[in-house]
Amino acid sequence: MKIIGVIPARYASSRFPGKPLVDIAGKSMIQRVYEQVKACAALSEVIVATDDLRIKEHVASFGGKVAMTSAAHPSGTDRCAEVMQDFPDYDVVINIQGDEPFINPEQISLLCSLFEEADTDIGTLVKRIHNYEELFNENSPKVVFTTNKQALYFSRQTIPFQRGVAKEQWLDKQAYYKHIGIYGYRRAILKGITQLEASPFEQAESLEQLRWIENGYRVKVAETTLETVAVDTPEDLAQIMKTYFSI
Repeated sequence: MKIIGVIPARYASSRFPGKPLVDIAGKSMIQRVYEQVKACAALSEVIVATDDLRIKEHVASFGGKVAMTSAAHPSGTDRCAEVMQDFPDYDVVINIQGDEPFINPEQISLLCSLFEEADTDIGTLVKRIHNYEELFNENSPKVVFTTNKQALYFSRQTIPFQRGVAKEQWLDKQAYYKHIGIYGYRRAILKGITQLEASPFEQAESLEQLRWIENGYRVKVAETTLETVAVDTPEDLAQIMKTYFSI
């Protein structure tokens, strides 16, 4: 089985324009992501997918592989699908967020391992929640899944709800999991999901993975104990500089 890693990277961002090119202690965001992904032995190839010439030229400057994709794509999933057209001999694509400069290669390997199971259409990661701030944070989607690790639903709300239990006791009574936003797709599945119309649950929650579940695709999850740090805003970057580099 051949697996390719694709890192979608857009210059335009409402909360942080030019984010892929921002400097993080001497290296750009996208270079740091690329180098972390390249360290994953489970991947046979790694490509940055962008619609911006500035990003393309920058990735080429540090020796990275890059593909230009349409500016009309609504999501990184669609960008991955376009890249896969040029790699017909690959079986699985891993979609890695371009704003996680310290993503651990072990997490990518864990996601890749899900595709050793024939019934995995789409794979993603989850991490157990241990604090109440995260439990009730609507910007941190939660996921519930079956005993064989098939996702049932993703939500910005805290699920499952515990009737008759005080919220400050929920973590004592139930295991909760947050979604880690990295995906893997089998080649044929990726083509299929990009042709789907936006679904009611997706529109309500603003979570594209709900479109897949609503249309009957199986999303398998693997549990990681490793944390991920995403940079969505300049404030996030400032916190990273303080935490990782004491700046």
